Amino acid sequence: MRTLLLLSLALCAPAALSAQTVEPLPRSPAERTDMLTLQEVLRSSARMSPQIIEALAKVRKADGAALTAEGAFDTVFDVDGKSRVLGYYDGTIIEGRAKRPLTDNGGYTYGGYRVSRGEFPVYENENYTNQLGEIKIGGLYSLLRDRLIDERRSGRALAAQDIDIARFEAQAAAIGVQSRAIDAYQSWVAAGLRLHVYQELLDLAESRRSGIRRQVELGARPDILLVENEQNLIRRRALVAQAEQNFAIAANKLSLYYRDASGNPVVVGPERLPGDASALAPLAPDPRFLVEERPDVQTLLAQIDQSMLRLAVAENALKPRLDLSGTVGKDFGAIGPGGSSRTPLEAIVGVHFSVPLQNRAARGKIAQAQAEIDALTARQRYLTDQIRTEVQSLNIAVDGAEKLAGIAERERDLARRLAAAERRRFELGSSDFFLVNQREETAADAQIRLIEAQARIAGAKAELSAATADERALGLEER
Repeated sequence: MRTLLLLSLALCAPAALSAQTVEPLPRSPAERTDMLTLQEVLRSSARMSPQIIEALAKVRKADGAALTAEGAFDTVFDVDGKSRVLGYYDGTIIEGRAKRPLTDNGGYTYGGYRVSRGEFPVYENENYTNQLGEIKIGGLYSLLRDRLIDERRSGRALAAQDIDIARFEAQAAAIGVQSRAIDAYQSWVAAGLRLHVYQELLDLAESRRSGIRRQVELGARPDILLVENEQNLIRRRALVAQAEQNFAIAANKLSLYYRDASGNPVVVGPERLPGDASALAPLAPDPRFLVEERPDVQTLLAQIDQSMLRLAVAENALKPRLDLSGTVGKDFGAIGPGGSSRTPLEAIVGVHFSVPLQNRAARGKIAQAQAEIDALTARQRYLTDQIRTEVQSLNIAVDGAEKLAGIAERERDLARRLAAAERRRFELGSSDFFLVNQREETAADAQIRLIEAQARIAGAKAELSAATADERALGLEER
């Protein structure tokens, strides 16, 4: 009975396994055969490009530096203790203190506790406390120098602006990478389309080969026509070989931007090439454009703000120092060896005043900051003019490329009609071999010029998207 049960389980197991539905693993980019789109390349580039990852790492570095600058406002707690181990006096004192800088002034607040035991010499009389010790709180407030700005607050503000600059630089790096990714994709598509044109040109000559041989054998054509056709085939094979090489180079360059989930470059094969020039359809840049939204302009504006802040710090150093301080203390417990004078609540108010007489360092920093502001302002003005000129030039280039594409398309259509008509005449014996080849190659050249014109339109619009920092067109919105 036990043997029959085991046998039945063994027979049922394969059927049960075969009935299970096994989901296939997702295919890697290197295994896919569907058409590669520009959006897919841009998504891959935005997520996996080492240059973008490097720029984002610099943003995290700036975040860390900002956290370090915030450390200047950390509360500091310290403890001191001392005891006389030899000599006439045996006094011991322990003191703890917490100090916290103000976030809106150059001063600080503090609180402390101290307790003493034993006796101290008269010149250390301030060490005495009551039996339960003394609690003291106080603070310092700057009235002139360091009132509005100081090194701590300026360091924090500069670090925050460094984060903004790092983000602007990361945005500029991403725009540059995506622009180059678009150019690499369009070059790959254009190279593939040129390869198709030359391959079709070669196929025409190959398909005519047997017909020419048959006509020569029948005596309808001279023998030299076979040699001429072979020469034509060799020339067209050379064109195909050159186009294949250019296509392979373009695919290799595209792999810098098209990567798998691990970030490794993927060289795309010809099976993923779009079938026509629709893949070169130009991007549609956002017509709304403000020069101030360009990351390089925003970087300069942030640097100007930093220079203004450094100027304020340098001017602050020229001001006289006037600090107001206050302390409140109270001893608790039984009266200690120091006497009853420690018991009452005490309050102390103090003023500190100082004037810099020769502060050449601050004056030098003021001159440096003002010069830097002037230089950055001039650079920002020139960059703004340069961007506006660049955008206008690209709009002109787009219009010109569209006109040339229309002319090239008309030329291509006419050349195709002439080539088709010449082939029919050749088949009927009304045309010669030289003229047929010339018509076909003229049609192929016209098709190549149309592809190049379409690529120029797409390239000009891609450059326009980069010049206007259009993140939607560059595939950076989902990043």
